[in-house]
Amino acid sequence: MREPGGREATPPNAGGADCRTRDRVAQLLLAHGAATAAELGDALDLSPAAIRRHLEAMSDDGDVTSREQVIRGPRGRGRPARVFSLTEAARLRTGTHTYDDLATSALRWVAAHGGPEAVTAFATDQVAALEDRCRLAMEGAGDEPLARAEALASALTAEGYAASASVIATGGQLCQHHCPVAHVAAEFPQLCEAETQAISKLVGTHVQRLATIAHGDGVCTTHIPDPRHIPDARRAAESRRQAIAAPSTVKTVRTTI
Repeated sequence: MREPGGREATPPNAGGADCRTRDRVAQLLLAHGAATAAELGDALDLSPAAIRRHLEAMSDDGDVTSREQVIRGPRGRGRPARVFSLTEAARLRTGTHTYDDLATSALRWVAAHGGPEAVTAFATDQVAALEDRCRLAMEGAGDEPLARAEALASALTAEGYAASASVIATGGQLCQHHCPVAHVAAEFPQLCEAETQAISKLVGTHVQRLATIAHGDGVCTTHIPDPRHIPDARRAAESRRQAIAAPSTVKTVRTTI
């Protein structure tokens, strides 16, 4: 839809199109620092009404802030235009990939000069700080692994991982719906491995990572076995070992006869 003059008038329920337009607004504000609604509208070929609607929505979401434009020299009639800029939180979020690229480059340097062992040591050291904060937040969770998993989910959510814990037939499941280092971990899985080890220590039992965002899955999923099922698993493993050993015993007897 276009308004008179040929400029785009974004429909009220554009959905994904609205998100893409606001991403473009954020990228412009990140690049230029600040801009008026008229400047943003010109850059994006949006009508004044459309750009104002996007800026109001972004302001409601806490992504942009505004102030009156500083006028040097004689002022004309009317109120000064408002200048919009990204909030600190939006600026960090919008520039995430820049930080990811820097982190990836740094780890490539570490790998080139210290080898895979150096990357593993770096990942372990980085995750150790997260582990310490989560352990502190989990005080009072008790010793039961599934209860600790629920407490860990809350601690990880406070760290920005959007985590949740649920009970399944074989134990528990810890899901992380966001990964702050997914872009870097896609190339350096040592980060995921260190995180899995930290989760195991925090819940107090062996865990199994089933899926990761870094590998293209929608959610990082970790299985936490129910301790009550572990003896059953050990008995089953012992039975399998005995079944494997049994044929050789029979053969020996037949040879003796």
